[in-house]
Amino acid sequence: MQFGVCKLSIVPVRISSSDKSEMVTQLLYGDIISIIEEKDNWTKIISLFDNYVGWIDSKQYEKINEIQKTSFKDQSFSNDLVEFVENKNKELLTITIGSVVSNSNLLNHKYEGKCFTGRQKKESIIKTALLYLHSPYLWGGKTPFGIDCSGFTQMVYKINGYKLHRDAKDQATQGKTLSFIEESEPGDLAFFHNESDEIIHVGIILKENHIIHASGKVRIDRLDQTGIYNNDRKRHTHYLRYIKKII
Repeated sequence: MQFGVCKLSIVPVRISSSDKSEMVTQLLYGDIISIIEEKDNWTKIISLFDNYVGWIDSKQYEKINEIQKTSFKDQSFSNDLVEFVENKNKELLTITIGSVVSNSNLLNHKYEGKCFTGRQKKESIIKTALLYLHSPYLWGGKTPFGIDCSGFTQMVYKINGYKLHRDAKDQATQGKTLSFIEESEPGDLAFFHNESDEIIHVGIILKENHIIHASGKVRIDRLDQTGIYNNDRKRHTHYLRYIKKII
C-alpha cells in the first residue's frame, strides 16, 4: 500500500472523482493518507486519522514511504488560527489551526510557530473551542474559514491530543454517557437528535449551562434538558439526546 501527506493548507475530500462532487470532509496540511486507487487526475484515499474515505485531486498531496508515518500521540498540531511553513525556496505557505506540523519534515518544510504535542488538560478544550467562535458553517469543513458541527468537535479534540470520529453519529458512540446536565463539565460533548432519533448534531459544553457549537456559524447558546435554546430565534433549535464524557 502507498501513502501520502497533504502538502497544502486545506484540501477538499469528495464523494466521487469530480470537482463538482459533494465535499464530505477536508484534509489539512500534514495529514497522512493511504492511497486506495488512482484514476485520471484523482486519488481515492483513506485518512489515517479518522478512516474517512473519499477522492482528492492528485496534485494536492505528496507520496511518502510507509516508514515515514508517525503515530498520533507523537504528532504536533498548530494551535494558532493561522500560521506559516517555509519551503526549501524560502517561500511561505499559510496553514490553519490543527495542521500536523510535525509532518512538515516529510515535505522538506520548516515550521517555527506554536504547537501542541500530546494530551492537554481538559480546560484547554474550551480555550481551543473559543478560537473558532464565529467561524462560518460549511458542510464537510474543518477550519476557521468554514466548519461543520462534528468537524468542529473533532478538530478541537484533535489539537488537544484526543481522537474523535468524523461524524456526530459516530462520535456519539465514544466516551461515557452521563445521565444529567448537572453531571457534566466544560469540555464534555452534548449530542442532539431528530424525530427519527438519529444523532444529527453535536457541541461542546461550556460552564453555566452554555454550549458552543457550529450552526450557521460557531456560536454560543443556552443549554437545558430540552436542548439548545437560540436567543436570536427565541426557540429551541436542537433537542438533547445525551451527554458524553470523553476526557
